[in-house]
Amino acid sequence: MPASATKSLRVAVLADSDTRWKWGALTAHRLTPAAAEVRLDGYLLRGRATPTARQLQEVGVRADSLREVTGVEFLREMGESAPDVLVLALVGGSVQAMLHGLRAAWGTGKRPVVVTGYVGVVYEKLTDGLLLRHGADLVLANSRHDADRFRAVYEGVGADASSVTEVALPFLGGTPYTGEHDPYTVVFAAQPSVPDNRRDRAYLLDRLIDHARRHPEREVLLKLRSKPGEHTTHIEELPYQKLAQGKDLPANFRLVYGHMGEVLDRTDLLVTVSSTAALEALHRRIPTAVLTDLGVREVLGNHHFTGSGCLASWEQLDAGHRPVPDEEWVARQGVATVGTSSGGGSYATAFDTARERIAKLLGRPGGLPPLAPYYTPETAPGYLPGILARHHLGPDGVPLPGVPAADRSPGPVRQIVRRAARGAYRHGVQRVAPVIRRMGEL
Repeated sequence: MPASATKSLRVAVLADSDTRWKWGALTAHRLTPAAAEVRLDGYLLRGRATPTARQLQEVGVRADSLREVTGVEFLREMGESAPDVLVLALVGGSVQAMLHGLRAAWGTGKRPVVVTGYVGVVYEKLTDGLLLRHGADLVLANSRHDADRFRAVYEGVGADASSVTEVALPFLGGTPYTGEHDPYTVVFAAQPSVPDNRRDRAYLLDRLIDHARRHPEREVLLKLRSKPGEHTTHIEELPYQKLAQGKDLPANFRLVYGHMGEVLDRTDLLVTVSSTAALEALHRRIPTAVLTDLGVREVLGNHHFTGSGCLASWEQLDAGHRPVPDEEWVARQGVATVGTSSGGGSYATAFDTARERIAKLLGRPGGLPPLAPYYTPETAPGYLPGILARHHLGPDGVPLPGVPAADRSPGPVRQIVRRAARGAYRHGVQRVAPVIRRMGEL
């Protein structure tokens, strides 16, 4: 392993939401050798989902520095002082824009190892999302199942698939489940955008409340991702907090926030539609139910759990059913791999291959070649320019004329205007847009 990989490393993470910051920062820690002295610099891409101070505190991941930036400002800084490793924890379109912007900023000169991937379960836009991430040195797959799918997509379009690297979700861990708590605790892990309509969300809330009434000896918790007005990776138009207002809630029913790992410490049954929290629970051997009440459908993401043994309805859960996961399925998802019949290996070594690849790339004689995304002005002339323009970049990845190279620290007036603009955007998303959609359905 080269000296640069064992003595001192500077790692940067660019993230656009609270969950992606958590994934990116924890991935950065997993990718660096234990013996290395690592400096972690965090950058939060300014946008609709830029995390609040409360969300960052709840995530609980610390960095040596952390600040909010525009895309153009980030590219300028990377061009002036690049790290050794860069993790792009962004939505696919933003990854693609940064890859082209960084290619223009670095040219044929020295550059860092660029890593990207997915926060959790990949259940929609598989091909679109993967091709937007193509061009990074490592495209991380959170399981053997995902790695096979990722390679098949790249090879199917004639793109280089060597970047696909199998790892695991970086936030798995915690104490394994050993038995029931007192009181027995049922946790429903809410999702911001699944399901995406008032009727289905109200149905799930009512069934959860009804479960609490049917089982007064149990503690029933609704685990929420964000408070009203905050955004996560996905937009939440109908927060459960608002749907619960005015309802007669039983004494054993509570709405809770906080770190998912801490909530799982007291969980006896995790219930969700398709949240990544299911994988966290399965890794800890906590009984886990993926709801079928609204169907098993791609739009819900619960189709990903076909074959898991975890699919169940509220009717079954009310009657006392506890799903038993299929060991082979669980192992292929990169969770609970210790001691499984499939010989999936240990979670502790899940990042070894990625770490070795990064060390080799850092020590590559002559440095690394320029970034080479699959999408170019030649291969996608009707798609790529629009993606780049949303980040104020031209077709060549260079910032468009008139865009400042750096964003000055906002003064009091600009801070007020920025907060007002975000408030207006969120009001439009959470209040106006649903009304317009309902009117369109009349």
